[in-house]
Amino acid sequence: MEPAMFDELLERVGPRNQKKDTCWRKALQPGIKLAITIRHLASGEKYHNLMYNFRVAKNTIACLIPEVRQAICEKFKDEVIKSLDEWFLIADQFKNRWNVPDSCGALDGKHVAIRCPPNSDSLYHNYKHFFSLVLLALEDADYKFLWIDCGGLGSMSDAQILNESELKQCLEDRSIGFPAPDPLPHDNEPIPYFILGDDAFGLRKYLMKPYSQRGLTREDLIKNY
Repeated sequence: MEPAMFDELLERVGPRNQKKDTCWRKALQPGIKLAITIRHLASGEKYHNLMYNFRVAKNTIACLIPEVRQAICEKFKDEVIKSLDEWFLIADQFKNRWNVPDSCGALDGKHVAIRCPPNSDSLYHNYKHFFSLVLLALEDADYKFLWIDCGGLGSMSDAQILNESELKQCLEDRSIGFPAPDPLPHDNEPIPYFILGDDAFGLRKYLMKPYSQRGLTREDLIKNY
């Protein structure tokens, strides 16, 4: 993280994490709290290791990380897509950068390794042969998150998690606010705006995926590319 970005984040969430000094001890500064939290979120480093890196007790770290995370959520939760102009901007980015018109995001899942929870059998065991939780994310053309779903079981596929998410409902009832269908370049047939997914997802009017990898023509290969 660039120092300027850290300073901006600290300026916005720091006051929410500032506590008063007591007669027993001085309160930790918001900057060290934010640094510990970012290090943990970026690397998954254990509290025990963070304790030695930052010289802060691990029981204190266990309390401050949820507080800082909550402060970040509260401060940034209202900075979401609110107008059609922003969907148009995202679609233009996909068209200009990736040559995919009418796309309003790319969807994929990421397995985050965990220890096997007690008495969970194979619920968290994934096809890659380790235990995990799944982060399903919709991103724009610059790899920035537009929507995320955290906590899917490792044994679940990306499609299963999408089917149980609020995102699917919003896509199906069009309450997500996608623009009205537009013709593709050099065509006059209106095409709905959509998101992109890999072969794990089912083909829908609101979700485009590659052709299967068998018996593809040259045109199909170009489209997949």
